[in-house]
Amino acid sequence: MKAIVFDSPGDEQVLKIGEVDKPEPGPTDLLIKVRCAGVNRADLMQREGHYPPPPGASPILGLECAGEVVAVGAEVRGWRVGERVMALLAGGGYAELAAVDYRCAMRVPPTMSDEEAAGFPEVFLTAFLNLFMLGQVKPGETALIHGGSSGVGTAAIQLLVASGARAIVTAGDSSKCERCVKLGAFAAINYKEGPFAPRVMSLTDGRGVDLVLDIIGAAYLAQNIEVLAHSGRLVLIGLMKGARAEIDLAAVLRRHLTIIGSTLRSRPVEQKGEIVRLFLERFGTALNEGKLRPPIYAVLPLAEAPRAHRMMRDLEHFGKIVLRVS
Repeated sequence: MKAIVFDSPGDEQVLKIGEVDKPEPGPTDLLIKVRCAGVNRADLMQREGHYPPPPGASPILGLECAGEVVAVGAEVRGWRVGERVMALLAGGGYAELAAVDYRCAMRVPPTMSDEEAAGFPEVFLTAFLNLFMLGQVKPGETALIHGGSSGVGTAAIQLLVASGARAIVTAGDSSKCERCVKLGAFAAINYKEGPFAPRVMSLTDGRGVDLVLDIIGAAYLAQNIEVLAHSGRLVLIGLMKGARAEIDLAAVLRRHLTIIGSTLRSRPVEQKGEIVRLFLERFGTALNEGKLRPPIYAVLPLAEAPRAHRMMRDLEHFGKIVLRVS
């Protein structure tokens, strides 16, 4: 089958179309004919050699896909050949076929396109895990989302609005800030115009936010601590701007703060399946009614994966970049 491959880590130009063996699905797996695959920043990190796949996972890039079920394992329950499917993968999305444990798969609502479905699982499940399962966001609370225009950011905005919470986001230009507000954010802060902490404190009348969802890391740590309200939670899911920084532990103690580190890809399939189950239990109706869907910035042919990675590298996108596989 055809897939995007690379011989050694490097920039976008190492990516190329190649022939690889078809995946061998296990007894609890679905075999998916991939129509579209979502592009995520983790793909760029893996291509650069900084984020290897977990043991046993496909070395092919791609953490989410959408398509059609073409085979089911003997122990699979509730799925049949021919159904539309979108799936959370540990790898393997940039290919014509992908295998995934059925517990990590979701049915595609009739109102959702293949492109939207391919851009849904990784970002919405990441946002759900970190905002609600770990961060325990409640109705009426306020969360600060860094990277509000990203896939995870746009998913987080929608889930917070659907749950009765409030989103304040940061983004890199005024146009992206405006689009975040149109998507449902209470306010959007252009981080290129200066420190975000004073603006957050002004927007919350000096109280601060209940949760910060952070993809930046070290460069934002001090401000993140500053803007957390009493009993606030900092959930760290990325290190785009550094992994080492000093922290004011006195503030952590005094304000009863919680700091949580989290990744989704490396979790066991049983945990991922539980995340999917709980997501559908809470937000399945909104999904099926078409109230949750990723904004699609660009859809490119699989062979243009290098261009898709450049788009993401340069932060030009709003929402999701998707590869059309078949």
